[in-house]
Amino acid sequence: MQDEKRTKVKKGCLAVQVGLDGEDGGCRRFTIPISYLHHPEFKGLLEAAQEAYGYHSSGALKLPCSVDDFLHLRWLIERESRSSHNHHHFHHPSFTFAHCR
Repeated sequence: MQDEKRTKVKKGCLAVQVGLDGEDGGCRRFTIPISYLHHPEFKGLLEAAQEAYGYHSSGALKLPCSVDDFLHLRWLIERESRSSHNHHHFHHPSFTFAHCR
């Protein structure tokens, strides 16, 4: 990517880069709430990122999964968050990243 334009990430959010080598559309950048880092399913993705890339990186946090898998996980987290705000407990089966690693 040539001279990628850096945008300021608002307070309470984190920039992530998602995509796998050879995936159609390449990598995409997303801004997510920092609260995602505490979600059990997202923690698994962070562990996969540490295994794939190590702890040291510059720029957005790179996540080793397909954009489709990431979008699905984001949907699950947001759905669960909306449910908990309404005092309903939504439990989904464990999400796995088929295309990770």
